[in-house]
Amino acid sequence: MFMHLSLRLRIFLFFALLAIGAASLVVGGLILGYLRLGEAHALSSFIIAGVVAVIAILGLTTWMWVMFDENVARPVERLAAEMRARAHTDVAHAIDDAPARYLGDLAPAAQAVAANLTETRNAMAMAVGRETARLSLEKSRLETLLAEVPDGVMFCTPQHTVALYNSQVRGILGATDALGLNRPLAGLLLPGPILQAYDRLLRHEPDQGADILCATREGARLLEARMRLLRLEGQETAAPGYILTLRDVTEGLRVQADRAHLLNDLLEGVAAAGVHDPELERLARDVASQKAKTDTEWWPMEVLAATDLGAALAARLARKGMTLTCNLGAVMLRCDGFAITRLLERLALSWGAAALVLKVDDTGVLTLEGTGGVPEDTALADWLAQPLSPGLSGFSGRDVLISHAGAVRADPLEDGRAMLRVAVPLARDRRVRAAGSVLYDFDLLSTEVPKALSETRLKHVSYVVFDTETTGLNPQVDEVCQIAAVRIVNGKTVAAERFDMLVNPGQRIPGASTEVHHITNEMVADAPNVTEALRRFHRFAQGSVLVAHNAPFDMAFLRRREAKLGLRFDQPILDTVLCSAILFGQSAEHTLDALCNRLGVTIPEVERHTAIGDALGTAEAFRKMMPMLEAAELPNLGALIKAFDKHARLIGHLN
Repeated sequence: MFMHLSLRLRIFLFFALLAIGAASLVVGGLILGYLRLGEAHALSSFIIAGVVAVIAILGLTTWMWVMFDENVARPVERLAAEMRARAHTDVAHAIDDAPARYLGDLAPAAQAVAANLTETRNAMAMAVGRETARLSLEKSRLETLLAEVPDGVMFCTPQHTVALYNSQVRGILGATDALGLNRPLAGLLLPGPILQAYDRLLRHEPDQGADILCATREGARLLEARMRLLRLEGQETAAPGYILTLRDVTEGLRVQADRAHLLNDLLEGVAAAGVHDPELERLARDVASQKAKTDTEWWPMEVLAATDLGAALAARLARKGMTLTCNLGAVMLRCDGFAITRLLERLALSWGAAALVLKVDDTGVLTLEGTGGVPEDTALADWLAQPLSPGLSGFSGRDVLISHAGAVRADPLEDGRAMLRVAVPLARDRRVRAAGSVLYDFDLLSTEVPKALSETRLKHVSYVVFDTETTGLNPQVDEVCQIAAVRIVNGKTVAAERFDMLVNPGQRIPGASTEVHHITNEMVADAPNVTEALRRFHRFAQGSVLVAHNAPFDMAFLRRREAKLGLRFDQPILDTVLCSAILFGQSAEHTLDALCNRLGVTIPEVERHTAIGDALGTAEAFRKMMPMLEAAELPNLGALIKAFDKHARLIGHLN
């Protein structure tokens, strides 16, 4: 059990037991001497001698413990922390051996080990640097290529999180706080078409690509996307990641849809007029023929097996309590798989027929048969006029049919059965496309994310390191006037993904506070209010572990607003004050300046006491402490949080 106690506590217990033992021996000896003497009048003398001896022993032992703690225990603890810092980070300045001057050759030996380690590290750095220069050249070429690609490019992990994106992606998706490395793709795009295409490629066509139409989560903009699976050599995950190239086609599709609707209305009007003019009929046929050729070219299409489409439809209907039997041959279709699946699902649910069977003939006509009445033409028209899905609200089932040069017809069958015929073009060929400032982390593609966050290694956790500037020091009455954050992903600080916002606190900023953080009332006059700022910060921090220096102070301002926001900051929270206490001992100074000086982190003076400057400094200090924490047998998030309980009283002292 003593192995889990700190060195200083073990030394204290040693001297305490020594004092108790010595006092006990003296008292025992006096008692024995008194009993052997047998003189009653000498009792008071023995008692006085015992008290004096015990007090002297306790005083001498206490003095010896204080001197030993000051000149041995504390220097050993600090020397161990200094050596650990140099063993696991790039701290280069010499160890201060003055506090360890009474430890003989231990401090000079530690200094020599640290110097030798620095020299070895420098030699290795030179060797690695030559290879890194070559890799940097390749990296810069990749960055240049991806930065100049006109389309948005995203690399996604098997867990459907973002591992790379170029600047065009941000332009396509707009100013959204949901975009970031290791953030879920579902926060940016409606996942239905992407998941369906990914599952199909994974099962049947891992070397092929898929052209799909998807919609953004915000603004419901329509994007033409090309998906291709990506498996890296040596990756640990069972499933591959994938590349998405994105292009905003919202306006183009609307224009094409309006054109198709106008031509359809024109042709239907000519047919309904009943005018038997050979020249007019020939012109209508020519227009219809040319229109049919162009209708299938403006909507993103993919080549897929009819069996894949049937499996996707069966899965969607099963979630609605309906059973579908598929009788599909080895037929390849050229269509928007997600759109056709949604259209068939809408027809099946609106029709409400039982014993559904999906078939396909050699001409590409899909037949949905079921027990039920034949839908009326007006009902069929109403079903087709409904939006295809919430994310594609601007396009209906009728648009899907137009884009596929198809139609829906209801026909009766025997025994009370009916069928809905949906024409979809066959695939004429199976053409395969070549595989084709940038933020990226390829390690995200080759690392399996553990299920339990508490068991995740520290460097594999995504963090948001944040800091606030406030109008005062009382979270109950004061407000935030600036909030800033930076992300750490896969053990690396992603300085380009930062959150830095001035906030209108709704109250005047006292002059004493302005002297500290230099934020004036004029600077925040037009800034977002506290509710809007915290709502945007919540989105930026979603799915990440929060890190702050003296976190309870900053979190008090955030949690005070949770009820009004209707949101909770319920993710794990780490405090760099407690990390410092674990690594350097509670007796060390744990201010942000002291921690940064100890770890060789420099915060530019112009950014000191600004939210973004302190957030960047805290992030760099925490990043350097991560390998030190792992070396201190705190390899994962759960172990670190459990260790915080031993040092939590420091927070009370700081506040």
